[in-house]
Amino acid sequence: MKPKKSNKRLKRLAKIEKAILGVLREDRLKSYNYKQLSAKLGIKDHHERDMVLQSLAALRKQDLVEEPERGRFRYKHSDHFIIGKVDLTSKGSAYVISEELDQDVYITPRNTFNALQGDLVKVLMYAQRKNKKPEGEIVEIIERSRTEFVGTIELSKNYGFLVPDSRKMIVDIYIPEGKLNGAKHGQKAVAKITDWPEKASSPFGEIIEVLGNPGDHEVEIHSILAEYGLPREFPAEVEQEAENIKESISESEIKKRRDFREVFTFTIDPHDAKDFDDALSFQVLDNGNYEIGIHIADVSHYVREDSYLEKEAVERATSVYLVDRVVPMLPEKLSNKVCSLRPHEEKLTFSAVFEMNSEAEVLNSWFGRTVIYSDHRYTYEDAQAVIESKEGPNAEVINTINNLALKMRQERMQNGALAFDRAEVKFHLDENNNPTGVYFKESKEANHLIEEFMLLANRSVAEFIGREGKKPSGKTFVYRIHDDPDPDKLRDLGTFVKQFGYDLNYQNSRAISHSLNKMLSQVKGKAEDNMISKLAIRSMAKAVYSTDNIGHYGLGFEYYTHFTSPIRRYPDVMVHRLLQHYLDGGKSPSQEHYEELFEHSSDRERLATEAERDSVKYMQVKFMEDKVGETFMGTISGVTEWGVFVELRDNHCEGMIRIRDFKDDYYSFDESNFCIVGDRYGKIFQLGDDIAIQVKNADLEKKQLDFVPV
Repeated sequence: MKPKKSNKRLKRLAKIEKAILGVLREDRLKSYNYKQLSAKLGIKDHHERDMVLQSLAALRKQDLVEEPERGRFRYKHSDHFIIGKVDLTSKGSAYVISEELDQDVYITPRNTFNALQGDLVKVLMYAQRKNKKPEGEIVEIIERSRTEFVGTIELSKNYGFLVPDSRKMIVDIYIPEGKLNGAKHGQKAVAKITDWPEKASSPFGEIIEVLGNPGDHEVEIHSILAEYGLPREFPAEVEQEAENIKESISESEIKKRRDFREVFTFTIDPHDAKDFDDALSFQVLDNGNYEIGIHIADVSHYVREDSYLEKEAVERATSVYLVDRVVPMLPEKLSNKVCSLRPHEEKLTFSAVFEMNSEAEVLNSWFGRTVIYSDHRYTYEDAQAVIESKEGPNAEVINTINNLALKMRQERMQNGALAFDRAEVKFHLDENNNPTGVYFKESKEANHLIEEFMLLANRSVAEFIGREGKKPSGKTFVYRIHDDPDPDKLRDLGTFVKQFGYDLNYQNSRAISHSLNKMLSQVKGKAEDNMISKLAIRSMAKAVYSTDNIGHYGLGFEYYTHFTSPIRRYPDVMVHRLLQHYLDGGKSPSQEHYEELFEHSSDRERLATEAERDSVKYMQVKFMEDKVGETFMGTISGVTEWGVFVELRDNHCEGMIRIRDFKDDYYSFDESNFCIVGDRYGKIFQLGDDIAIQVKNADLEKKQLDFVPV
C-alpha cells in the first residue's frame, strides 16, 4: 500500500509546485514567505504547509524561483526585456520574433497579455534553463499591427459578435447593440476594436462597414481586400490630383531629354495588360553593334514628392493582382494612360541604354531621362509566334533581340542563377466572374526575352550606383538583396528529393545552384514537378529591400535593384529619384529614411502576395463547387498532424484529407519523414505520393476544399 500513498503525495507536491508558480508569476517583483503562499493557496493543514516548503526547495533547485532574502521567495526572471513581433498559434500560445535573439521566445496562452497576430510587444524574459527554448511573458503591447478585422456577424438579443475570417485571430469581437451599424445575422462585415477591458475574454468593437452576404462574389473579393487592409478606391484628393495632370508633353520638356522617337520601339506584355511599364528600342549602329534601349515609364516626373499622389503611393507601396481585378498603386489616369507606354503615343521615360555586340556582351551603357514613341505592341503570344515562325511584324528585330536574350540567360545560369519557372494557375472567367476553366501560364522565350533585358537594366543601374571602379561606392541606394539559402532547409529538401532519385550538392554556393537547376530541369513535366518546385522555393531566403548590399543569390548577381516597374512598385520610384539625384551630382542622403520605407514596402508586398493567394484559393473553391462527389487524381503536397494536403493533377486546386477521413486505420503524423503512418497495418501516405480523391466539400467562406481518399 505504501507506493500508492507515495504516488498520491508526489502528485500533490506537483500540484502545489504548479500553484506556487502561478501565484509568483502574477507579481514577479513581490516576494512571499511560505505562510503567505499557503494562505494564498488556501492551505491550512500543517502537513500541507510542510509540502509548500518542500515545493519551494524543489523549485529553487530547478532554478525557477529565487530567495532574495532568507525565507522569502519570488519568481526568478532575468530582468531582461526584448521587443518583438507576435506570431500566434491556433492553441492560443505565441512566439515572439525579435532581432535581439537568435531564437523565438515562447509565450504560454495565459501570458500573451491579449496580444494579437503581428503586434509589436515588450517581453519580460524568464531565466533560461539548460537545453530549453527561451520563454517569457508579454508585459506591454507597444503597437497593434491591426485593429480592423473581417468576419461574419452572429447576433444575440442585445449584442453581437464578429467571428473573424482569419485563423490567426483566435478571439471573437464583442459588438454592443448600438455599434452594429445595421449589420444582420450571417452577413460579412468589418469590425474595428475600440477597447479590450482588463478582465474581458473578448475585445470590444464596432462595425465600420457591412460588406454583404457571404458567397456573393463582390462581397468575398472585398472581404479579401479588407482582411489585408488593402484599399478598394482612392481618396478624392488623390483622384483629383491625378485628373489635373496633363497628358500632352511640352516641347520644353522634350528638349531636356534624349530623344528616341525615331528609333524603333515596342512593348511585349500580357494580352490583358493596361499598365505598360517598359518598352525596348533597337537599332544597328554604324560599327555593326546593336543599341538596345530599356525604357521605363517616368513615374517620378508626374508623382512629385509631398503630393497626395506620392503619399498614397507610399502607403500602398505596390499594385495588387487579384484573380479578377487589379488594385493599382496609382490612379487609372496615371497607371493606364499618362505613364503607360501605349502604342503610337509619345511618352516620357527613364532609360538604360546599352551598346552590345552579337555575343550579348555590354560594351557601353548610358542612363538618363528620355522620350519615346512606341511603334508596336506585342502580346507574349504574338512575340512567341514571331520567334517560332521567324515571320511576322519586325521579325528580324524580334529574333535578333531574342538571340541576345538567350545568350544572356545561358551566361546567367552558368554563373549560378536559379531557374524557377513554375506554371502559374489562371482562370477563364465569364461575364459574372465565374470560373469556367483553368489554364496554366508558362514562361516561353518571349517571356524570357523581356525578363533578361529587365534583369540587365536592374543589375546595371545597381552596379552603376553601387560601384565606383571595382569598389563599393558607399552611396545610399535601393538594393534588392537575396541571402544564401538556409543550410538546414536545404538538407531537409535534399533528404526529401532523394526518394525521387534527385541529388543536391552542398559543397559550395555554385554547386548548390547547379544541382538545384539540374533537379528543376529533370523534374519538369513530372507528377512531382509543382510540389518539388514549391519546396525548393521555400528552402530559399526571402528577397528584401535594403541599403546594405549583400548581392542576390537567386539571380547570381553581385548588385541588383528594382528599376523597371515604377507604375506598380514604389521602391522603383525611389530608385528613379536616387539615380537622377546622383546623375545630377547629388550627395548621398541618409540611409535611415530609406530603411523605414523599405520595411514598409516589404510588408505591403507580403500582404499583397497573401491577398493574391487568397483570391486564387477562393476561385479554385468556386471552380470546384459543382464537382462535389467527383473523383480526381492528385499528389500529396503537404502533411500535417491533422491531415494531408492534396494538389489535383488536372487543375492544381489544393484540398485537405483530414486524418479522421482515412477509414482503413488509425494514422499518426511522422514529422521527420513528411508522412502519416497507419498504426495497425503500417501503411504510409507521404509527401509526393499519388492518390485518388473524391471532393467532399467546397466551402467558399473558408476558401477550403475537403477531400476524402478513394
